[in-house]
Amino acid sequence: MNINNQVVVVTGGANGIGRALCEKFAAAGAKVVVADTDIESATNVAASINGIAIATNVGIEEDIQSLVKVTEEQLGPIDIFVSNAGVSFSDAPDWMAASAPNEHWMTSWNVNVMAHVFAARAVVPSMIKRGGGYLVNVASGASLLCQIGDAAYSTTKTAAVGFAESLAITHGDDNIKVSVVCPLYVATAMTEGGRGISGQDEVMTAEEAAGAIFSGMENEAFMIFPHPELKTYVERKGDDYDRWVKGMRRMRQGMLEQHPDYAYRV
Repeated sequence: MNINNQVVVVTGGANGIGRALCEKFAAAGAKVVVADTDIESATNVAASINGIAIATNVGIEEDIQSLVKVTEEQLGPIDIFVSNAGVSFSDAPDWMAASAPNEHWMTSWNVNVMAHVFAARAVVPSMIKRGGGYLVNVASGASLLCQIGDAAYSTTKTAAVGFAESLAITHGDDNIKVSVVCPLYVATAMTEGGRGISGQDEVMTAEEAAGAIFSGMENEAFMIFPHPELKTYVERKGDDYDRWVKGMRRMRQGMLEQHPDYAYRV
């Protein structure tokens, strides 16, 4: 995969995995757009890599359309669009899986799913005309397993994988490459104070995650597992769903016993 002189957009590029990806793309010679709601931090990242920063709320389709328009005006057609921005809430007021307020569910839906749809609508037609492109959608290990304590996150990230599958099936023959990224636990602002999907997974740095994503893209892999153990977890789940559900229930109980305060966030 040749990155040199490619126009790359990374949403959620101001911090965490997004920032690490922006830095890695720039080091490979790409022209990088750092898109984020945190425009001050995005501007600092862009300045450090000779890129450009664009204020973007990915949950609003008009913002995605504007992001694409400004990018094309300043840098040219987009070769790679990385939908990295995401949101998570782990503050449900009581123990029910459906306890989170509608506002959190809808924000999760718009940012974790519809942002990928909005991006595809904005860039796929021109990619088809030019003969190809690359879409990278960052989901989560929770999309294949479950994020204990945040049903909205697990549900929407699962939907994100489903949409990525549709993109790959529908547009593979248009020479549009698609990768969906499913990390387990990465040390970022979103996960600060959290315990990972299993509560015991290895904590990966944002830079390590970005490196794994980059390697997956070089191989044009559809499913990118920054944590290789996730593949084993998913295989075990598929072998026996009932056993998996029971195991996750035991894991949840163990977390509650170890962290009684967590009961208020599950």
